[in-house]
Amino acid sequence: MLTRWLLLCLFPLTVLATSFAAAQPAEEIPRFSIQFSGDLASDAQDGRLLLMLATHDGSEPRFLVSNGLNTQLIFGRNVSDMTGGESVVIDDSHIGFPLADLSAVAPGTYYVQALLNRYKEFNLSNGKTVSLPPDRGEGQRWNRKPGNFYSEPVQIEISEAGINQFEIVMDQVIPEIDPPADTEYIKHIKMRSDLLSEFWGTDVYLGAHVLLPEGFDENPQASYPLMVFHGHFPSDFGGFRTEPPEADLEPVYSARFDLEGYNLIEQQEAYDFYQTWVSEDFPRFLIIEVQHPTPYYDDSYAVNSASQGPYGDAITYELIPYIEEQFRGIGEGWARFTYGGSTGGWEAMAVQTFYPDEYNGAFAACPDPIDFRAYMTINIYEDDNAYYYDSQFQKIPRPAHRDYLGHVDASQYDYNRLEAVLGDKNRSGQQYDIWEATFSPMGDDGYPVRLWDKETGVINKEVAEYWRENYDLRYILERDWSILGPKLEGKLHIYVGDMDNYYLNNAVYLTEAFLESTTNPFYGGVVDYGDRAEHCWNGDHDNANGISRLRYNSMYVPRILERIEQTAPAGADLSSWRH
Repeated sequence: MLTRWLLLCLFPLTVLATSFAAAQPAEEIPRFSIQFSGDLASDAQDGRLLLMLATHDGSEPRFLVSNGLNTQLIFGRNVSDMTGGESVVIDDSHIGFPLADLSAVAPGTYYVQALLNRYKEFNLSNGKTVSLPPDRGEGQRWNRKPGNFYSEPVQIEISEAGINQFEIVMDQVIPEIDPPADTEYIKHIKMRSDLLSEFWGTDVYLGAHVLLPEGFDENPQASYPLMVFHGHFPSDFGGFRTEPPEADLEPVYSARFDLEGYNLIEQQEAYDFYQTWVSEDFPRFLIIEVQHPTPYYDDSYAVNSASQGPYGDAITYELIPYIEEQFRGIGEGWARFTYGGSTGGWEAMAVQTFYPDEYNGAFAACPDPIDFRAYMTINIYEDDNAYYYDSQFQKIPRPAHRDYLGHVDASQYDYNRLEAVLGDKNRSGQQYDIWEATFSPMGDDGYPVRLWDKETGVINKEVAEYWRENYDLRYILERDWSILGPKLEGKLHIYVGDMDNYYLNNAVYLTEAFLESTTNPFYGGVVDYGDRAEHCWNGDHDNANGISRLRYNSMYVPRILERIEQTAPAGADLSSWRH
């Protein structure tokens, strides 16, 4: 899940914008003519043109848009065949967030910036052509994507009575990202996927950051178990540091965890893990963090899907064997384990479910919805509308984000409105769009079919049924337990806070009810809850989330070792990696 949230519900704002616009002469409504310098590109550009307005200059406006309470303003539209020097207009006919459109912008001083999120055509193997924002090494972050055009922030004045027409020139381009360098312990690999390249009609590469065990070079006879840490796009292997914290580092407060000097805590935890990693009594194994961004999101959700292609097969049957061959992995299912939190939690449970023989245990913390009867606060099978509770006379918004006391600060509509501004056809690079890009069938136009109408929230029951049959993990487990049960016995470990900010505990409750009812065999795993714990609790009852989230790479090791001892086949290598 993305940790971004919003205060304003847009339904009343739409009414406000309409009434305000009706009272304004057309020339007083802000209107922006935007172009890009011909020096940036000689060919025509397709993409999403974004306009940001901020009331302060604490940072560039492109970095001030979020689902947070302090979000600034953004407006968007598609462009096609836009050429250098050609002006494209954004006005009150284009949607905005959190205000409905430009007619709702109050007079005052603003800092304005424009950005073009550039698209590329993909000729898919099924004959369809789609135009999408390719990842360029940044993990699908539109405001940091190398190659995107943007303008320097400019201060403007929107007057109460006057002509509010402005011209903006995008003459900057976001630079390329330098790849991380290999170190003694951390290696970076990149491989072309035949499966994905065929699907997308162009070369597609998977990457990974590999943490090598202590003594790897000194013990060439050793082969190692593999731990796969799933999660959002990692720029490098995180949480591992061979030096003590920087002595002169300025402490930074974390509002999320209410901890002073959290940057110092992070460095100390990373250094502590290094010391544990190289200690004499710590087991030796490989840990990998996978890079698998798609044109829809910062990762693929690690499963096969209609609109993104066979990422599950590519990771499991191409990337992982490649890494095991390069770095002496044991290369068998009993010696592979997977874990992660949030998106990574869902992925860990999903790959264990869809590839039950290829992994020997999944540790799924605060997983994205694993039962779509509790798709956050929506039952996609029984509810009619994703944005509002069913009622004859009332229109009560469905909540999307809360704190541990239950205070709600964002609705389902709010999240989806920002996505609609950032891109249509699931091209926002945000949370709900990637769920659809992963779980939905492909439409006739080559893009994912919407689970619900992005503006009204009306749920498409045919799409919901497709989701159930293909990606509802609890339903699939229950439907196929006679086959999956013997393969998954003792492998599923699920953890979540009972006040998860995104209501993810609700799906875990439903899944637990099924798992606890299983027989022949009993599931034999773990489902555990953190009292009043928010997103993303991972099973640590002794430390707050701000600490336990930094210990993923070591906290499940005792259970992994126990699992190996219990399940390794006769003659398995249980000693070479204990040097």
